Amino acid sequence: MKKKILITGANGLLGQKLVTLLLPNADVELLATSRGENKLAALYPQLPFVSLDVTNPDEVKSVIALHQPTHIIHTAAMTNVDECEVNQEACWKLNVDAVESLVKAAEENNVHFIHLSTDFIFDGLAGPYDEEAKANPISYYGESKLAAEQLVKQSSARWAIVRTVLVYGIVHDYGRSNIVLWVKNSLENQKPIKVVNDQFRTPTLAEDLALGCWLIADQDAEGVFNVSSKELITPYDMALQVADYFKLDASCITRADASSFTQTAKRPARTGFIITKAEEQLGFRPHTFTEGIAVVASQLPL
Repeated sequence: MKKKILITGANGLLGQKLVTLLLPNADVELLATSRGENKLAALYPQLPFVSLDVTNPDEVKSVIALHQPTHIIHTAAMTNVDECEVNQEACWKLNVDAVESLVKAAEENNVHFIHLSTDFIFDGLAGPYDEEAKANPISYYGESKLAAEQLVKQSSARWAIVRTVLVYGIVHDYGRSNIVLWVKNSLENQKPIKVVNDQFRTPTLAEDLALGCWLIADQDAEGVFNVSSKELITPYDMALQVADYFKLDASCITRADASSFTQTAKRPARTGFIITKAEEQLGFRPHTFTEGIAVVASQLPL
């Protein structure tokens, strides 16, 4: 049966990668949604797009009832951890209230709801984590994402939760950087950078995350899935790998403790995911970080 997939947040990094992956698939009917204009119109003029503000319950209800998707992949969220700490009302509205509206619409229209979550629901004391690990967020962003997970789990809709870590990749027309580009650009300009070496993550290539979401939709899988890479490494180690890949001078990179940075929100020290479930049940196979750098490099303008 042909799947009709509605993507929220289609203008964002993951949304764009989902569009790139799924638009050519003859077995998928795609509907991209985002607040405001379609930033992918120039790249994909054939892409069906509807403007949707997920924080507006009436819009959510009417769009889903009208278009009758079989699956929703919900990528829209406020993900700037410090901004969430400062603007808690806006964070809760987008990260929790919007999920409540979407879940209700999914229940009413028999839609399989696929929700994106984060390693920041954990305190970082015992990573890497599997899907059964006990959550204990230490930031308001983490609290909001955990509350959203609980709404999804309590729903009567068919659902899947995709937890991921430190997503990176090239995004079109968004003005957003990532660790690969930040390190590359800094070193090319001989700009000294301090990079933390006491935080551990399993960094996730955006294309891998999009594929994980599609494997869930394609197989109508339900439950919680960790979707990331398998390498537990520090941002400092990532920076060194970027320098090595692009043959840049790593002497501008200084290792630093997280305590030397002034940040509004707390970050968990050691997260990362065990992805055995996604590997065995979905057939998910992620890139290594070095392979991910190569993917990003291949998309840079010449």
